[in-house]
Amino acid sequence: METAFTKLVGVEHPIVQTGMGWVAGPRLVSAAANAGALGILASATMTLEQLRSAVREVASRTDAPFGVNLRADAGDAAERARLIVDEGVRVASFALAPSKELIARLKDAGVVVIPSVGARRHAEKVAAWGADAVIVQGGEGGGHTGDVATTVLVPQVVDAVDVPVIAAGGFHDGRGLVAALSYGAAGIAMGTRFLLTSDSTVPDAVKAEYLKAGVRDVTVTTAVDGLPHRMLRSELVASLERAGRARALVRAVRHAAGFRKLSGLSWSRMVRDGLAMKHGKELSWSQVLLAANTPMLLKASMVEGRTDLGVMASGQVAGVIEDLPSCAELVSRVMAEAHTVLDRLHHLGPPHPLDPPHPPGTLPPPG
Repeated sequence: METAFTKLVGVEHPIVQTGMGWVAGPRLVSAAANAGALGILASATMTLEQLRSAVREVASRTDAPFGVNLRADAGDAAERARLIVDEGVRVASFALAPSKELIARLKDAGVVVIPSVGARRHAEKVAAWGADAVIVQGGEGGGHTGDVATTVLVPQVVDAVDVPVIAAGGFHDGRGLVAALSYGAAGIAMGTRFLLTSDSTVPDAVKAEYLKAGVRDVTVTTAVDGLPHRMLRSELVASLERAGRARALVRAVRHAAGFRKLSGLSWSRMVRDGLAMKHGKELSWSQVLLAANTPMLLKASMVEGRTDLGVMASGQVAGVIEDLPSCAELVSRVMAEAHTVLDRLHHLGPPHPLDPPHPPGTLPPPG
């Protein structure tokens, strides 16, 4: 299935595996890439040398294009961008809008730039700055999220920008892919669905928590880092919500110290990153400090398997996922379902006389 997105990045299928911290490592990314999707490596929790090693490991496992997710507000963002250029990475994705200068630098080096956005105005901004495509996440998506539903946000953005739009938030099957294409998107991005595969390194006990969750077991809370964060309900989440701001800030200081040791960052670098984050998101100082909670609480669950000590970022779609296929099985299934839906729609009745002809298994051209 060829779309503007598949032609842009050179992948077989219009599917993106998102860059989830502590989850999207070399094994998952290379498996997604080998399945014909765009795998994206999460780099925010890695040192520069760890990132270089991870990129080279992915490249040793696949000849397919893949991407790296970068923090635009990180103090070493320029160094990380230079690394992916040097290593020949095809795509740079961003959770926050990269600067116009950084976009230009990457594009001049032949890297495809795809920021993730949660609002139409952000999509318009990065498109005007030269972004090649945007991933648009609606409120159903996991992790930090907004409050506008995917079904409302995606068509808004499609109508507002002239670059390919990848829809995210609430997708897990071929029906969703067809729905996204009908809105004008050029593909879908999935996080939770790829987390729940046999290629994901998330501990089995944690995956079991996701699989037993219903739709109402996925909540949005500001208790972790002061920003709306979609995750599985748990006793830890409830205790964080009961704790109050003072206790939360004390915990955040402890987690900041832990992350500093883990990442090798100096306190001065962490303060500079905090200032950049504060400016980029217009956060209060307490929210900046609370942000230190996120990587350590995610690591506790996604790496160490401690669901009692960690949080489990999740899209609402976790409530309808029931199995753990391989990435190859998942992508193949999604595409087969999508083609089945498209063929069924094509054969519902004769086309309107003004409709242009289009072959089975494809959408009619827009317009």
